[in-house]
Amino acid sequence: MYRIWLLSLCFVFGIANAQAPQPLSYDALLSNYNYDFDVDYFNLDSQGLSLKMAYIYLPAKAGKPVMTLMHGKNFNAHYWTETALLLQKLGYGVLIPDQIGFGKSSKPRDYQFSFAALASHTHALMSQLNINKSIVLGHSMGGMLASRFALMYPQTTQQLILLNPIGLENYLQYVDYKDTNFFYKNELAKTPAGVKAYQQKNYYDGKWNNQFAALTNFITGQIQGPDKELVAWVNAKTYDMIFTQPVITEFKNFTMPVSLIIGTRDRTGPGRNWKKQGVDYELGRYDQLGKSAAALIPHSQLFELTDLGHLPHIEDFKRFKAVLLKVLEAGSKPLE
Repeated sequence: MYRIWLLSLCFVFGIANAQAPQPLSYDALLSNYNYDFDVDYFNLDSQGLSLKMAYIYLPAKAGKPVMTLMHGKNFNAHYWTETALLLQKLGYGVLIPDQIGFGKSSKPRDYQFSFAALASHTHALMSQLNINKSIVLGHSMGGMLASRFALMYPQTTQQLILLNPIGLENYLQYVDYKDTNFFYKNELAKTPAGVKAYQQKNYYDGKWNNQFAALTNFITGQIQGPDKELVAWVNAKTYDMIFTQPVITEFKNFTMPVSLIIGTRDRTGPGRNWKKQGVDYELGRYDQLGKSAAALIPHSQLFELTDLGHLPHIEDFKRFKAVLLKVLEAGSKPLE
């Protein structure tokens, strides 16, 4: 009887162990993390290094333009899926790069990251794909990159769309400069619970669901993965360009139609925890920043989405879709 009981107990524990979920674990290149579209790679040489730039490309139907979607710092090409499906259905071509240092692209440890360099890589990729003109949409940090791209390649950028971009403020006016070592320490200290808590509070106004959670999986997996230190270092290095390479000072130089889509609940303010002594300016007031940025830009239109935060295209795609369609229609008309 004792032997039967012991065998039964072992069987139960065996089942329990077999069914216990394994912690997420991804390497620096997200090799085992699947996107919803096929991923290709563009080989490039930069700063003495041979690099691979991952990208998704969905060709346009005849006569339709290509849209290039630029991801934010805490994201990659994967979170553009629903937007890409909509655009594809409408006949648009869609190009979604993972920038160097992000997503499935190379993570060079010794690299001087700049928006100009990333813009140059993206332009080279577009040339390789024979994309001579594109509508460029950038979200969050991707908005700073899209802005730099449009300033560098105005003939390629037929329309610029900025979706809750950071960089609507010149951060070093208000905050102290921090070395990469500061950000590296913070990146190494990240935990899956901390990532969820940050995004739930700052992106989704305390709400949480499976879709929101899924967008943290790649971060969680890399925190727990074999290349944790490398990923943390590269993530730390990419902060520098946010603080030292402002684009807001050049918004007056845009020559193409520009649309700002702003979730007004957003309060993203890089550096707010280390403001300069005596500074009482409130960073990240997107309910005000959209208006002030639009006033600087020739041929600009502002579309505000009240009660939405930093990720309108994730938080409420239906509302984002309605505005995006208006933006695309407005951008197709000649400038007055």
